[in-house]
Amino acid sequence: MIIIGLTGGIASGKSTTAAMFRELDIPVHDADAVVHQMMAPGGAAIDKVVEAFGIQVQGPDGSIDRQRLGSEVFAAPDRRKTLESIIHPLVATSRDSFMAVNRNDGTPIIVLDIPLLFETGGEAWCDFVILCSVDADIQRQRALQRTGMTEAKLDAILESQMPLATKRARADAVIETGHGTDAARQALLSILDGPVRKLRETKIGASRNA
Repeated sequence: MIIIGLTGGIASGKSTTAAMFRELDIPVHDADAVVHQMMAPGGAAIDKVVEAFGIQVQGPDGSIDRQRLGSEVFAAPDRRKTLESIIHPLVATSRDSFMAVNRNDGTPIIVLDIPLLFETGGEAWCDFVILCSVDADIQRQRALQRTGMTEAKLDAILESQMPLATKRARADAVIETGHGTDAARQALLSILDGPVRKLRETKIGASRNA
């Protein structure tokens, strides 16, 4: 099984690219979606988050108010580390289960959609890493269109993420998402039909010769 790591900075087109993988029937484990589930009513992270950050981050329905939590976390590195110490182990458990199920099913390719892939050392789990990248101006325009986003909050988020230029140097392939969906889809197909296919053939050959 080939494990593709999919990553990118905020508003870099990663979610759209993940959707393209799903259209190709390639399973995707979405770390952000797992976090949303954990903070929804009855979620696994709620009690620990409330204990660490206070009842004020909990909404009327029992879920975590992500905007309120974010306003406390992104401007304070220590608080962010506290949140990560709660979230990351839970996401890892979900990821491991996803990988085990697909390995047992004989799935040829899976995707781990992890925004902070390099920041958390997640590339160690992957055979191949694809970075979604976009010009800084477009990235900023996209991000500021999101509900609740402000210039200050965006600056704090960007400060917490590894620069895209650094990620580019570490990725196995890059999809530029600023040229439209069709161009990004074609780039993805070329990657899957080129280096990923070669990697899979090499892995299958090595397995047969073992």
